Amino acid sequence: MRCAIFLADGFEDCEALITVDMLRRGSVPADMISITDDLEVHSSHGVTMKADMVLMEFLPEDYDVLILPGGKVGTKNLENCQVLANALKAHFEAGKLTCAICAAPSILGHLGILKGRHYTCFPGFEEAGFGGTYEMELAVTDGNLITGRGMGATIEFARSILKQIADENTLKRVEYGMQYEHSFRTLKKPE
Repeated sequence: MRCAIFLADGFEDCEALITVDMLRRGSVPADMISITDDLEVHSSHGVTMKADMVLMEFLPEDYDVLILPGGKVGTKNLENCQVLANALKAHFEAGKLTCAICAAPSILGHLGILKGRHYTCFPGFEEAGFGGTYEMELAVTDGNLITGRGMGATIEFARSILKQIADENTLKRVEYGMQYEHSFRTLKKPE
């Protein structure tokens, strides 16, 4: 499995970095892709990140999972990228895992991807016109769609992605390494 997470100026720092961190902890290749011609991308909180590649180098067929972090400005910038919109739609229609968190699920809604699906997003970014069912949950998985509510839901969002693409022992190893207690259970070191 190989993942691509797209970065635009104004992306939400934690939603991008925690997701990449958790995937890489699980030994899942996760490439950070700048949607501009520059590897440097500026987060919503003034952090400058260096992406792994620019969008012109991105080959959609090389990826199993496409991920959109939120951030109000970042989401607008991602949505204005027609190359990305085309890739997302084709990827989703091919049955591949498509993920977005915070404001970014609205991009999927505008592309028609949320129609008939259960989803979540930052409150206020859901629209009746999306044709889906909004749930006030940290993360929602519906087939090949995973959505997250916001920055505070990032660990559960990334965990949901890992749960779909990695084996159970890998998921437990990542949880233990982070000391993340899902559902308030006692963590045990994986075998």
